Amino acid sequence: MASCDICGKAKCVGNHVSHANNKVKRELRPNIRRKKISVAGTVKTVSICTRCLRSGNYQ
Repeated sequence: MASCDICGKAKCVGNHVSHANNKVKRELRPNIRRKKISVAGTVKTVSICTRCLRSGNYQ
């Protein structure tokens, strides 16, 4: 599973809780996208979460 190269966001584990209060483990995955960005004059492909994409933290 990929993580964000900018902020380091990765999957985390939590509980899925039913109406009867049964708890089952689940994983919460970030929305990761591949984006080509320019780093020091060279084009590099990075894995970036949509939160960083939206805020423009990758430039």
